[in-house]
Amino acid sequence: MRHIWCRNLTYSPKKAYLPQPWKYAIMNAALICLTVLDNGIKRAIYIIVKFFLMLKKFHPNRQGSSAIDETYFDFDITCHLRKPFRSAIRFGSILLLMVLAIDPTHGSDWNQWRGSLRDGSQSSDPWPASIGETSLVTKWSSDKIGSSYSGPITDGKLIFTTESVKGKESVLAYGLEDGKLKWKQNWAGEMKVPFFAARNGSWIRSTPAVANGRVFVGGMRDHLLCLDAKSGEIKWEIDFPKQFGTPLPDFGFASSPLVDKNYIYVQAGASFNKIDQETGTVIWRTSKGKGGMWGSAFSSPTFGNIAGQDQFLVLTRSDLKGINPEDGKVLWKRPIKAYRGMNILTPLIYKDGIYTSTYRVGSSYIQIAQKNNKWKTEEKWTSKSRGYMCSPVLYDGKAYLHLQNQRFACFDLETGTEQWVSSKSFGKYMSLVINGDKILALDQKGILYLIQADPTKLNILSERRLTEGESWAHLGVQNRKLMVRSLNRLHLFDWKGP
Repeated sequence: MRHIWCRNLTYSPKKAYLPQPWKYAIMNAALICLTVLDNGIKRAIYIIVKFFLMLKKFHPNRQGSSAIDETYFDFDITCHLRKPFRSAIRFGSILLLMVLAIDPTHGSDWNQWRGSLRDGSQSSDPWPASIGETSLVTKWSSDKIGSSYSGPITDGKLIFTTESVKGKESVLAYGLEDGKLKWKQNWAGEMKVPFFAARNGSWIRSTPAVANGRVFVGGMRDHLLCLDAKSGEIKWEIDFPKQFGTPLPDFGFASSPLVDKNYIYVQAGASFNKIDQETGTVIWRTSKGKGGMWGSAFSSPTFGNIAGQDQFLVLTRSDLKGINPEDGKVLWKRPIKAYRGMNILTPLIYKDGIYTSTYRVGSSYIQIAQKNNKWKTEEKWTSKSRGYMCSPVLYDGKAYLHLQNQRFACFDLETGTEQWVSSKSFGKYMSLVINGDKILALDQKGILYLIQADPTKLNILSERRLTEGESWAHLGVQNRKLMVRSLNRLHLFDWKGP
């Protein structure tokens, strides 16, 4: 999902000579601009690496200069300037095209569940060492709105959230800068969930996704809607029980949709589905189940490259699967035990394996291997430490997460060693975002913690209550802006300072 496309660029005339001092000056200036434009150190490093890989295609032509082979660059820019200036302009144009060609979906965007990379990571400038009121400034708070479990997302201009009110579900769009409600779209769709799941409320659960000017949201009654991001107009919708004859999931549409450039992927209709973003056409359905009580997914899918194969990771209430994005083929699957099938958190990819933790059972790391088109899964290690709803974040081979017993913990993914478990307890739920070695952790009580990723101990750098009410929604971070959905309000904070 992250690529720089340069292969169709060629350069004429055949050779462009660039004196060595000019080359280095332009390269350094361009790389600084890239960092500023992208507002992310990790991303800038990625671009630098790609850029130097491209430079390897250069070949020496004469002392103190470099030549660019015509098979790579073709710009016919005529200019009556001295050759060094002309070359500089051409070279700068190439770099600008590189910037414009970058896929906008990268780690600093928060356009879906747990960010664009689905792993809770955020690639912006380093966060300050404090979340005090002078560092993390309240920019605005919305008027009172209906309850929701959905985390806020953004397209860079609007923030989208959901609510459940008196038999109706809604998407609300607020201006990112001014906090004004721009539009609201609702539909009939609320439902009651059974057992202990109803203790906190039967609110809409799925976190929306936004891509290509469209907002995708899952309603509780297994109902997927596509809305125009600017106006809120409903473009298309899929009623899975009606269209495919599947039972209504007892716990509702809880899994959050995943988007890429052209498609949306959802666990709904007792299956995993690939859907065209523009038309709502279902391309394929796979991993079909019975639906109903045991067919409603809690976990949200993620993606990655494992054992040399791009794939989706889909955790159902009974097993973990790797699925081919092209044809929906199940590459491999592994049983994952959980009390009453409560596989909730999003699995974490580490090297060629997957870490997950289940309610009342424990944690495990599953090694994935492929040889001669045959897949093999192996449980590398298990642990009695039990996660619940908190999806983990990764730093330096260590997983950090909130446990079922409301403690915070760190695990070594290589060995399964429990590095530490905090003596301090937190709320019933916690959402995590990581940037470099710093973790933002928002618990159900509305308290935000800034935690240093430290394998030796729990190291809380700063803490602060952000909301008066509870927060069951995953927090969102867009560059230097923090989006928080409390039970009945939406809040935006600006991170100031170095």
